Amino acid sequence: MLAAWFLLANGWKPLVTVLGAAAIHELGHCLALRRLGAAVRGFRLGVLGAVLEADSGRLSYGGELAAVLAGPAANLLAALVLTALGRGRWPAAAGANLVLCVFNLLPVRPLDGGRALYLLASWEAGPAAGETAVRWAGTATAAALAGLITCVMWRTGGSLWLLPALCASVYWGVRPWLSGP
Repeated sequence: MLAAWFLLANGWKPLVTVLGAAAIHELGHCLALRRLGAAVRGFRLGVLGAVLEADSGRLSYGGELAAVLAGPAANLLAALVLTALGRGRWPAAAGANLVLCVFNLLPVRPLDGGRALYLLASWEAGPAAGETAVRWAGTATAAALAGLITCVMWRTGGSLWLLPALCASVYWGVRPWLSGP
């Protein structure tokens, strides 16, 4: 529904740019999983974008961490290549890849950054420490984002585009405390 709203408000070119960056992101995950010997079992669209379902049970913490970070790394690489080779022709595509990279590195549970934080803390101190780290970092990040979005909405007279982000920030900040992982 957000994609349709985005399409109506901005046209098809920006939507294709964002979907292209998302495809590069997921391709990064797929290539890393394949290289590590884990099979991709499925693909679905979740609340915050695409979700790959992989048979990662055989991967070590380091292997799974590499697979998780491969998506943002693919976006970062694409942004750098588009900037270097584009000579100003593809700034939107480079920007979309960079924003997707940074957004996915936020330490919030459904995002790659939340998964990476969980894996790092679990690798070092066990799964309980991973859960605690993600719960606190995700809540703090969500609260900061909610505050920032509220401030921007107030200063600009309100923007309906920011309302879904505000609701998502509040939801992902409260969710870990209401349920388990």
